[in-house]
Amino acid sequence: MGNITLMEFLSAGREVAGHKPWPRFQLDARTWRKLAEQMTVSNWEIMAEWGEPAEVHVLLRGEDSGAIAVASHPCPDGKFFALGQARPSAIRLERAIRDLWGLVPEGLEDQRPWLEHGRWGVKHPLGKPREAEAKATTYRFHTAEGDGLHQIPVGPVHAGVIEPGHFRFHCQGETVVRLEQRLGYVHKGIAGLTAGKPLHDAGRIVARVSGDATVAYSLAFARAVEAALGLEPPPRAVWLRALMAECERIANHLFDIGAICNDAAFSIMLSHLGALRETVLRANAACFGHRLLMDQIIPGGVARDLPDDGPSILHHARHAVKKGFHRAMQLYDETPSLLDRTTGTGFLSGALAHRFAAGGFVGRASSRGQDARRNPGYPPYEDLTFTVPVMSDGDVHARLMIRAEEIKASLSLIEQILAAMQPGPIATPVALRGAGEGVAVVESFRGDVVVWVRVSEAGKIVRLHAHDPSWFQWPLLEAAIEGNIVADFPLCNKSFNCSYSGQDS
Repeated sequence: MGNITLMEFLSAGREVAGHKPWPRFQLDARTWRKLAEQMTVSNWEIMAEWGEPAEVHVLLRGEDSGAIAVASHPCPDGKFFALGQARPSAIRLERAIRDLWGLVPEGLEDQRPWLEHGRWGVKHPLGKPREAEAKATTYRFHTAEGDGLHQIPVGPVHAGVIEPGHFRFHCQGETVVRLEQRLGYVHKGIAGLTAGKPLHDAGRIVARVSGDATVAYSLAFARAVEAALGLEPPPRAVWLRALMAECERIANHLFDIGAICNDAAFSIMLSHLGALRETVLRANAACFGHRLLMDQIIPGGVARDLPDDGPSILHHARHAVKKGFHRAMQLYDETPSLLDRTTGTGFLSGALAHRFAAGGFVGRASSRGQDARRNPGYPPYEDLTFTVPVMSDGDVHARLMIRAEEIKASLSLIEQILAAMQPGPIATPVALRGAGEGVAVVESFRGDVVVWVRVSEAGKIVRLHAHDPSWFQWPLLEAAIEGNIVADFPLCNKSFNCSYSGQDS
């Protein structure tokens, strides 16, 4: 069975009508178990996994074929065979499914709670809820054994405005032997909050899953709803969406590069690049009324068009960023003490990046060249020219340089978009078109953002799942820090820049 394709395998199940743009197949217990077995010999990637009160779903991609589909498995007895036994990237997803829905991943060795911290006052709030005492529980961290080992607990409260997360280090002297994370402190219950909401209200909630990727989440939500309802946004709206997405990408990458250098005690880069980021944010506000472009992308199109002077504002901002960024990177390249901190630090192997289907700069710095703008692709990127940078070094320096190359590519994309965009309407009315299911994959600055929706005939959300790329990147940070010194953890951590809020949603 090693040569069977993903679609050939899933066709053994029952195709569910009305799921777009990719099919959904319902698998019985036997076929679901075979799916896990087949994943040990096939290059099928898990893109997201989520639950319902009596069913579990997984979004899959054939790495070789690029085929995408959803596999679903009814769980009338409240159990399902754990895919985490074949794909470690699914382990935390399945622990979260148990916390939220009460569905038990059978065969999963790690059955500890993930999102639940004993504070909810209810067990399995989205499945068959039952009251529970709101009492903090003791989380059992994995151990490491050996001579001279000691533990260093960090967090969940951190300095500055960083979101909460706990890191438990096992160290031998200054060398990290093992790192384990404990997250879930900013769980917001996105799936529960959006259930029963009109599309407009649900879109505003999804836009806040991770505020630094608000454009990507809004775009994924809009495209999922449009797929479910068979809705096409007007061409100008498609171009405006891409324009906002590239502005968001540039702003985040600028700040990340500066912050990485700051954690290597080279704060002047943060000052330079922070000023350039401010240039982008001010252009966003002048053109779209919001510095972070929040709530500007809606199902059917966009909420606001460029003003008459918008192209001029963006051209000036683009020129200033291009010039200033070139000077900043010259400074980076000509500072040996800085390069000594970033080169060779926090190595992530290509094998692990592929095994966890890591996207964004984390994956591309470790030889995995996945970019949702290309695969599966979505408008208008098929009409644009850009390069997806890939490196194999896998260290902090490589993750920084991937960001740098993406900034250059995005600056070029903005120029192309402004030249190609034509006048026209910016939104198509979202009329009631019947019920449907839709899923979308969008490239955020971190990697693949996935949103899946089920829409009722009344135009309200029945179910929604939003998946952040950080789910697959946080575990890789644990691997990347091993063998490094404790003092390099902030540097490694910032080079990944995983989202606490996105993972905890």
